[in-house]
Amino acid sequence: MNAVIALPVKKSHLRLTRRGRVVIAMLASLPLFAVIAAVALFGGSPAVATDEEASVDFSYVTVHSGQDLWTIAEILEPTEDPRNVIAELVSLNQLTSSDVQPGQRLTVPLEYAD
Repeated sequence: MNAVIALPVKKSHLRLTRRGRVVIAMLASLPLFAVIAAVALFGGSPAVATDEEASVDFSYVTVHSGQDLWTIAEILEPTEDPRNVIAELVSLNQLTSSDVQPGQRLTVPLEYAD
């Protein structure tokens, strides 16, 4: 005859340290960060090519002797803050600085053109 002997089961008390809880929380949040990163990298709307032409109209001004961007900005839009106009001119003309030379031709948005 086979006798079954019941052995007492010892309960172990698992305690996590603060560092252990931080590690578990970080591991649990990795899938969330992976999803956020994937959406940030690939979630943007793709560019769509069409047969339509975009109509962007510009005007041009030529820099005269003694003029700088501040003067040109004040002439183009006297009611606007010149710094905003200068920032737009620098960006639109891809200037590396705000220095301009006499004879230089600058592209100006039509909203500033007369």
